[in-house]
Amino acid sequence: MILGASSFAGRPGDLKEHVESIELYIPKLGIYKGSTLEIEKLDRVLDEISIHDFAYTVHAPYSAGDLKYPSALQVDTAKMSEREFTLMEESISLAGRIGAPVVVLHPGRIGPDREKSYFSMVKNLSMLASVAEDYGVILGLENKEGTDPSNFCCEADELSRTIEAVNSEHLKATFDIGHANLTCGGDPEKLREFVQTLKKHIIHLHLHDNSGQWTEKYDGDEHMAPGEGCADFSVLKLLSGYRGVYNFEVFSLEDILFGKKTLGNAFKL
Repeated sequence: MILGASSFAGRPGDLKEHVESIELYIPKLGIYKGSTLEIEKLDRVLDEISIHDFAYTVHAPYSAGDLKYPSALQVDTAKMSEREFTLMEESISLAGRIGAPVVVLHPGRIGPDREKSYFSMVKNLSMLASVAEDYGVILGLENKEGTDPSNFCCEADELSRTIEAVNSEHLKATFDIGHANLTCGGDPEKLREFVQTLKKHIIHLHLHDNSGQWTEKYDGDEHMAPGEGCADFSVLKLLSGYRGVYNFEVFSLEDILFGKKTLGNAFKL
C-alpha cells in the first residue's frame, strides 16, 4: 500500500516519515502570478521536495467557489478556452517532467443547457487525454460531491459513462471517498454500490471524511481526517486489485496520523 498526502498537509520534511508520495496541489503551491507559471518558483518547490525522494502525483487547477481559491486558476472543464487548456497542459507537462503517473482533474460545471455542457466537457476531456498521452501520464477524473448541484460526475454512473465516452487509456477515475460519502448521504450500502460501479476505472484515491450531509462549510466537503466523520473506509477493500496511491487529502500531519490508524483498522475488518 502506497500512502500519500496532498502538499498542503505539511512541509515535505515533516511528511516524509509518514507517507511515500506527495500530491502537488497546483492551486496552493504559489507558483503562479495570475495565470502565468513562474518557472523559478516551481523549481524552488521541486528542489525542496526532491531531497526527500517522494513519489509524485499532481492535482491540476479546477473550478472552485471558495473565495480563497486563486481566481486566475479557475478551470471549468465544461467550458474551456485557450487559457484553461494552457493551465491544464502545464500541470500535465509537470507530471511528465517529474515522473508523476497521475494528474487529478475535476469534471465541469453544469450550465443552463445541461446536455450541451456535458458534451462540451466530454470533448474537452478527450482533448486533454490526448495531451496526457503525449506526456505519458494518466488523467484521474474525480467524482464530485452531490451536495453541490452544479457539479457533473457526482454519481458513479455518470463518471463511468463520461470516462467510457472519452474512451482513452489516458483518462481514468480518481475515487474521492469523501465526495462519494456526501453524494451517498453517509449511507454505507450506497457507498459500497458506488465503489462497485466505479472500481473498474479507478487508478487513484483521495481519502478524507465528513458527516455525509450538506453544511454551510464547503457544502459539507470539510476534508476531515478519515475516521472523524461517518464514511465507511472498509469499502476500499472492494478494490482488491488496486495498486495506486492512497492519498490523504487533509490539512495537517495530525490528520494523516489519525487517518493512517483508520485505514489500518478498515482493512482489518
